[in-house]
Amino acid sequence: MAKRRRFSPEFKAKVALETLAGEMTLAELSSKYDVHPNMIAAWKRQAIEGMADTFGKGKAKAKDSESEIKELHAKIGQLTMERDFLQQAFARK
Repeated sequence: MAKRRRFSPEFKAKVALETLAGEMTLAELSSKYDVHPNMIAAWKRQAIEGMADTFGKGKAKAKDSESEIKELHAKIGQLTMERDFLQQAFARK
């Protein structure tokens, strides 16, 4: 049984970019890099989807960080109240 080959992200990106350039067909790229055409097509699809995510994440990241900051401030407030309560409870003893 043949051992499964692993490709680095850099290699996948290089092949996907060449596919997007359109200078060579999938078959030509397949023989050039010794990779099955279906793999190259999958990498191309992932690259295209990744580009869309890259350009759309700016606003989503800002909203995520704002909500995360609000959650963290709420947690800080809760922990402060618990600490103060425990300090008072132990100070009475």
